[in-house]
Amino acid sequence: MTTISMLINGEPQQASSGATFERRNPLDGSVATIAPAATPADAVAGVEAAAHAFKSWGQTGPGERRALLLKAAHALESKAQAFAEAMAAEIGASGLWAGFNVHLAASMLQEAAAMTTQISGEVIPSDVPGSLAMGLRQPAGVVLGIAPWNAPIILGVRAIATPLACGNTVVLKGSELCPATHGLIIEVLQEAGFPKGVVNFVTNAPADAGAVVEAMIAHPAVRRVNFTGSTHVGKIIAGTCAKYLKPAVLELGGKAPLVVLDDADIDAAVNAAVFGAFANSGQICMSTERIVVDNKIADDFVARLAARAQGLPLGDPRKGPVVLGSVVDMATVHRCNALIDDALAKGARLVCGGRADSTLMPATLLDHVTPAMRIYGEETFGPVKGIVRVNGVEEAVACANDNEFGLSAAVFGGDIARAMQVAQRIESGICHVNGPTVHDEAQMPFGGVKGSGIGRFGGKAGMAEFTDLRWITVQTTPRHYPF
Repeated sequence: MTTISMLINGEPQQASSGATFERRNPLDGSVATIAPAATPADAVAGVEAAAHAFKSWGQTGPGERRALLLKAAHALESKAQAFAEAMAAEIGASGLWAGFNVHLAASMLQEAAAMTTQISGEVIPSDVPGSLAMGLRQPAGVVLGIAPWNAPIILGVRAIATPLACGNTVVLKGSELCPATHGLIIEVLQEAGFPKGVVNFVTNAPADAGAVVEAMIAHPAVRRVNFTGSTHVGKIIAGTCAKYLKPAVLELGGKAPLVVLDDADIDAAVNAAVFGAFANSGQICMSTERIVVDNKIADDFVARLAARAQGLPLGDPRKGPVVLGSVVDMATVHRCNALIDDALAKGARLVCGGRADSTLMPATLLDHVTPAMRIYGEETFGPVKGIVRVNGVEEAVACANDNEFGLSAAVFGGDIARAMQVAQRIESGICHVNGPTVHDEAQMPFGGVKGSGIGRFGGKAGMAEFTDLRWITVQTTPRHYPF
C-alpha cells in the first residue's frame, strides 16, 4: 500500500479537511493507494500557486525550459520499475503496457524539450505604411490537465509537457483510479528541478470530482483546459468550459475500425488486429474496436486471428509477464459480458474467449456482428471485439463511419493507392494504412473528430493549442490619420 500527497507550490500537501480516499487493486481488492481527497478550496490553492509561478516561468528562455524537460525525461526512465509496480497495483496493467507507457512518455518530454525553440511567429504584410505587423505566440497562463487511468504515464505527461514547454504553468488533476501512478510523474518533475508552483498536483475522491474540477475551471487564472477520457465526461467538461469561456482540448472515446480489404496481406492485418485489439486488454482510446473485413477473405482472416488471440498469455501482472492483465474493474466485466450476451442472442458467433467472472478477461472475438447488436456501436473498452463482414469498398467505408466516434482507424490493402483513398474517406482524426489503430508518436497531431473530441495534442499542433496568437504592430514611420 502507498500513501501519497498532493503538491501545491512545491510542497507536499494533504487535503485541508484531512479526508482521504482509497484505490483498491482490481484483482484482489487490496488497498493499493491512499490519496488526499481535495476540497474545491485545495484545488483553487493549486491554481493560485500556478498563477503566481507563471509571472516568472512565463518569462524563462527556451534553453532553461528545454534543460528541465530533458532532465525530467531521464528521471522518468529511471523510475520504470516503480511505474510498473504502481500500474500493476492500481489498474492491473501488464509490465509490457507499463514499459510502453514509460518509453512514450519519456519521448513526449524529449519532444516538448525540442519544441521550446520552435514556438515561432510571422511577419504579416500590412496596408498601413511603416507598420511592422507580427503574429506572435505567447504562453497562455495556467493550464489545467485532467488525465485518465488507462495509459496513465503517457496521458499524464501529455497533459502537461507541451504546456510547460510553451511557458505555461500547470495543475495536473490525477485520476481517482491511479493517483500513485500520476503522483510518480510529479515526483519526476520535482526531481528534474522545476521551480515551485510551476507544476501542481491535485487528487480528489470520485464523488468530489465535479465540484473540484469546476472550481479550477472557474478560476480566472486558468486559461486552458485539456481532458482525456470518456465522451460522456468530455461533454460535461466542454459544457463547464463553455460556461466560463475557457478553451479546451478534448481527446475522448473511440470505436476505431480496422478495415481489411480483399487484397490485404492477411498475416500483416492479423498481427495489427491482435496488437490493436488486445494491447492493455483493449483499454486504449485507439483500441481496434470494430474489425471490418471483406467477405472474400473473411474466413481465412478470422481463423488466423482466432488462433493468435487464443494464444495470448493472461494473468495477474504482479506474478509474471503477461499480455492480458486485469481490466480496471468489475464494471468493465459486466459491461463486456452484457455485450457478448446481446450479440450472441442476435446471431453473432463466438470465435474465441467468452464471458468472464473476474477482471482477468480472455481475448474474445465475435464474428458476424450486425448493426442490430450493441457491440456494433458501443465502445467496449475491454478485450471483447466484434467482426463485421462486408462486400467491397463502399460497404467497408460505410461501416467504418457508422458510429458517433472518430479518433483512430486503420486500412489494410495491397493496392496502396486504393487503401489510401479509403483512408481519406474514413471520418477520423488519425488513420494508418497497413498499420495498427494503436499508434502514437510525440511529434504527431493527435486527436479526433465527431464524438472523439476537439483539438490536437502533439508537435506544432499542440504548441498552437497551448499558446495565444497575438497581433502586435510597431509603427516605424509617422502615421497619417483621417482627422
